[in-house]
Amino acid sequence: MSRRKQADRMRKGNGFIAALDQSGGSTPKALKLYGIEADAWKTDDEMFALIHAMRSRIATSPAFDGSRVIGAILFERTMDGEIAGRPAAEFLWQDRGVVPFLKIDKGLEEEKDGVRLMKPMPKLDDLLKRAVTKGIFGTKERSVIDAANPAGIAANVAQQFDVARQVLAHGLVPIIEPEVTISIPDKAAAEDLLLAEILKALDTLPEGTEVMLKLTLPTKANLYRPLVDHPKVMRVVALSGGYTRDEANAILAKNTGVIASFSRALTEGLSARQSDAEFNRVLDATIQSIHDASVAG
Repeated sequence: MSRRKQADRMRKGNGFIAALDQSGGSTPKALKLYGIEADAWKTDDEMFALIHAMRSRIATSPAFDGSRVIGAILFERTMDGEIAGRPAAEFLWQDRGVVPFLKIDKGLEEEKDGVRLMKPMPKLDDLLKRAVTKGIFGTKERSVIDAANPAGIAANVAQQFDVARQVLAHGLVPIIEPEVTISIPDKAAAEDLLLAEILKALDTLPEGTEVMLKLTLPTKANLYRPLVDHPKVMRVVALSGGYTRDEANAILAKNTGVIASFSRALTEGLSARQSDAEFNRVLDATIQSIHDASVAG
């Protein structure tokens, strides 16, 4: 029953998905922005403990609940950990009404044909089985597009949908994330190619299955409306991709039916040095602004 409720929330919920899935490579930068310098830890375990404390502070804030945040993407260590003394996914859904997702990719390959594919995931089936037992609803897997290269974009989308089928086989809903880098000169052309490839790939999915899509905010407003309206797409969400929160919110509001799934833009302005009252005030204002942009369309 809870999975049915979670699916309904993903399809119809008014709000956005919080991306709390910084991995090993992006964690030092996330901690620095939060006001914790690299000399604050000596080992990876200490570093991950600090980022887990930041994520827990966000998730336990009165501002963070299902009325505006409908989902959250977790790093594997976060899924295996606890928030407020309870398993992380259980806390999010049962205490906050927030649908839990898991980041499953293991980073990126070197660039080829203008794209960076996902590294191999030989133990993915084991991870997906564990995610099911932990109460995870879906997954998120990221690759990158750095040029409007037709062959590269086709390969990128093909890999994403191969992984998506593997995820679907475990009863989980994949968030497919082929990120287009916002600074490339041919961004709009890359997005046109990406849209065409995704539409073709959606037609190959078994009837009755649904995926989600996490895409860079497009240069052309409402470019991804055909995906928003597609029967095999549960939801289209947008990444902030290096835009400031204000920039990302302004662009997002022009895209009907697309909601946010922000990471850096969500934590912008938060600091380990803030009192709980100040932290909660800043987070509340941030969540409200992202929620408003998500429902504007």
